[in-house]
Amino acid sequence: MSTKIVNVLGYAKGNNQFVVKAQNFDVRISKNDQFPELEGPSPIEYILAGYAGCINAVGKLVAKEQGITLKSIQVEITGTLSLDKYQGKISNERAGFSSIEVIVKPTADATLEELKEWLIELEKRCPVHDNLINKTPVHVTLFKEFQAIDAA
Repeated sequence: MSTKIVNVLGYAKGNNQFVVKAQNFDVRISKNDQFPELEGPSPIEYILAGYAGCINAVGKLVAKEQGITLKSIQVEITGTLSLDKYQGKISNERAGFSSIEVIVKPTADATLEELKEWLIELEKRCPVHDNLINKTPVHVTLFKEFQAIDAA
């Protein structure tokens, strides 16, 4: 079994921007309508963007393995969530998406049946899809003045 550890580091840059280092890239998260303290794509939009990107990457890999010539792929993802939990107005509902709808539009010389098989395999192998549909243990640790405090 081969594994890969993925690590990102985020830090606040001024009052309006949060920068995340991912590999050698800076991902900037700023204000927008859903999160008024940020400008630009919100963290939840980044989740959907990452999901779309993962569908694209895994879709191309699976198509190649299945002998499908994938000319293009369009992925539209819509997530529904209530901002009431985030805004502290309600405590008894999820802070995350209540549903996510994905529309995948491949352009390929393949039959509908071949594309269905392609999509099933894509869903099985897409790590972001897996994280969204399954529980993933998350452990949060708080550091204050160089002292680790376990949040669990």
